[in-house]
Amino acid sequence: MSLLAPTLQAFFTTHLVGQKAASPHTITAYRDTWRLLLTFLAEHHHLSPAAISFEDLDAQAITDFLAHLEATRGNTATSRNARLAGIHAVFHYAAYRHPDHADLIARVLAIAPKNTAKPDITYLNDTEATALLGAPDITTWTGRRDLLMIQTLLETGLRVSELTNMTWADTQLHTPAHVSCRGKGRKDRSTPINPKLAKALRTWQQENVAQSEGDPVFTAQGSHRPMSTDAVSQRLSLHRRTAALTCPTLNRKTITPHILRHTTAMRMLASGIDTTTISLWLGHASTESTRAYLHADMSIKQRAMDRTSPLKTTQGRYKPPDNLLNFLENL
Repeated sequence: MSLLAPTLQAFFTTHLVGQKAASPHTITAYRDTWRLLLTFLAEHHHLSPAAISFEDLDAQAITDFLAHLEATRGNTATSRNARLAGIHAVFHYAAYRHPDHADLIARVLAIAPKNTAKPDITYLNDTEATALLGAPDITTWTGRRDLLMIQTLLETGLRVSELTNMTWADTQLHTPAHVSCRGKGRKDRSTPINPKLAKALRTWQQENVAQSEGDPVFTAQGSHRPMSTDAVSQRLSLHRRTAALTCPTLNRKTITPHILRHTTAMRMLASGIDTTTISLWLGHASTESTRAYLHADMSIKQRAMDRTSPLKTTQGRYKPPDNLLNFLENL
């Protein structure tokens, strides 16, 4: 057995689980990265995974693997960068255990992530959000559940995993009303909710008597099991199609729980709330994550354009003077 095998085992058991208490998602992502890398070396270099040594994992081998991910497996640059991060994590750990391989490790750590495009954030305007809220059929149990789910996502900006993990013990439905959750990075936070949403949650609680406070708020129909994240996305997709019948602009958008999270942030920004408060509200690790919303806010860009407009020009966006011209310009 080479030095790599015990190092890799110690990284996952002693370091990730024992010392860092990494989340299951992180462990799974790193595990899959190294499974793919070792399989690649076995198939292309005819090496047994247990016999692979650090000498076999030089910068050229890692670069070939990253190219294989994009060219053969069809991975995006973002996925390629995520795999590289998993490789770098192990090599950072190995640097302290195997100083005799310091030069090789330094060369691998010098492999840089690939630059990726950063598209503008997608979010719903007020008309689209209202149409989505009107889509569920509230004469049915699933429709009432889905409406409350959409209301909660739009007001709180919770991540989908935070929503599906939310239990009745996490809700405070009397003044001061709020919901609590454990977010990304195991950071706990409490988010205020308005009286209307608190009343809707109380009504839902009365309709669905919980066996215990640990029961989930949003359950799969006919059970006490929490909804899966895929189920939430599927229900939002269904209601988008219904809402698009009255709001055609929704045909151009894919509605996901994260789009509703973006919508929450953009509504707060439009209300004049500063980015530091928005960052705390959403549970971001830093305000850098919130800066993307500034780029997506067209009203900020419009005000900047108005300030730099030539003299004697009318401020604002161009609007066609006639409905027919408007129709032709939007073809």
